[in-house]
Amino acid sequence: MRTVDEHLAEILGAVRELPPLDLALLEAHGTVLAEPVPAPVPLPPFDNSAMDGYAVVAADVAGASETDPVVLPVVGDIAAGDPGVSAIRPGLTARIMTGAPIPAGADAVVPVEWTDGGTASVRITRPAPPGNSIRRAGEDVAAGQVVAEPGTRLGAAQIGMIAAVGRARVTVRPRPRVVVLSTGTELREPGERLAPGEIWDSNSYMLTLAVAEAGGVGYRQATVGDDPQKVMDALEDQLTRADAIVTSGGVSMGARDVVKEVLAGTGTVGFHKVAMRPGKPQGFGLLKGTPVFTLPGNPVSAYVSFQVFVRPALRVMQGLPPDPLPVVRAVLTDDVISPTGIRQFLRGKLRQPGGEPPSVVPLGAQGSHQMASLASADGLIVVPEDAGRLPAGSQVDVMRMPS
Repeated sequence: MRTVDEHLAEILGAVRELPPLDLALLEAHGTVLAEPVPAPVPLPPFDNSAMDGYAVVAADVAGASETDPVVLPVVGDIAAGDPGVSAIRPGLTARIMTGAPIPAGADAVVPVEWTDGGTASVRITRPAPPGNSIRRAGEDVAAGQVVAEPGTRLGAAQIGMIAAVGRARVTVRPRPRVVVLSTGTELREPGERLAPGEIWDSNSYMLTLAVAEAGGVGYRQATVGDDPQKVMDALEDQLTRADAIVTSGGVSMGARDVVKEVLAGTGTVGFHKVAMRPGKPQGFGLLKGTPVFTLPGNPVSAYVSFQVFVRPALRVMQGLPPDPLPVVRAVLTDDVISPTGIRQFLRGKLRQPGGEPPSVVPLGAQGSHQMASLASADGLIVVPEDAGRLPAGSQVDVMRMPS
């Protein structure tokens, strides 16, 4: 058997970054930035008002109070987007809206709540120190400052920032297009009636969404039976649109493990036993240049295999480090026994009582077919190959599952 690290190293040595694309901002959501984005101008580009109120000379209102208000004539209105060059001199004020440019001569804004809201003249009942309610030019972003670095995944906030510096398009690494295919004559679509010996397909739904959680775009294909020619035709049909293909089922040692039968010796696809539980039977290689990951058919094995092997590869394709799921150190609440020489991934439930270090409870059902415990788990406890037995109280790494 090869180790987990050996199998992952082969995969990471074969996958490549996807070529960059130039996309409009809304199309770039979820992609990874491939260029630095600098601000051509400061943000804000000019001093502007943080409040609706009145632009004033601070010295004019220094003595304002409820019992002794300052009354100033209002000489104009300044709206957001006002292109005119405005100015006031001591003893005067102008109404100003949020975001409007500060007029020359003014050094403070009195919020409207501190006034009687007058339009010809205004009673001001509180002093406003210099700089009050003024957003200074460049206080958010300086001209030339990089507001988004390469390797940033573009969410709503990041795209908003890029739009704020005037960019309409960006160069990105696209989200990998991943075709997911389950094989097995026994599989039926959810919603269909089952005959004896049949089960509903869950793997393709689970893995398609796992692709999305890893930053890719998943395309679920209809299940394929155990006919070798149909399986090969289904795989070749997807090569024109897929950046990667993920299959589940048909890779073990059985007489009808059809994926292994049709892909063994095709392209660079090879099949191996990997020293892990669950997920021992694995296959990987390039089919006409497209990475193909062949995962076991048991659902927990397929899920763990995806997180350990496919997720890091999809990150590399997006120009990101091949990081696994986020890992937290936690204390085992129960004893764990693991076969020597095997890296085991146990389903667990994380707990973090207030002020205490996190702990993890190994769930009772650990069979590779037992989906209920996978669905209720929020972490995978990593038991190293040389652990053997870990007593309660041991520190372990726990891979946090996406929520």
